[in-house]
Amino acid sequence: MSLELPIPIAAYVAANARLDIDGMLAPFAADAVLRDNGATFRGHAELRHLFEDEVVAVKAIFTPDTMRHEGGQVVVEGPAHGDFKGCPIRFTYRFTLEDDAIRALEITA
Repeated sequence: MSLELPIPIAAYVAANARLDIDGMLAPFAADAVLRDNGATFRGHAELRHLFEDEVVAVKAIFTPDTMRHEGGQVVVEGPAHGDFKGCPIRFTYRFTLEDDAIRALEITA
């Protein structure tokens, strides 16, 4: 299934599929906030560290299969595959977009 994702989200998903950290960072605002597994990461430096350790290191690739708009956010759901325990795991990504950039992202399993 092909989803019509907003441009910043589509860019993030495409870069994640290539495990391209710079590409994954590009759609995020410089001061973006990402919440994942109870931890909060702010700004590109912290996001880069997260992507290096928790995405690229385990080859975690998120493949969205549903999208909806909810409470001013774009909610995208789908499985992530990679070299990690419990793979695949279904995730929900809640994106807040502003000025054609990802302002915030909350990831839950």
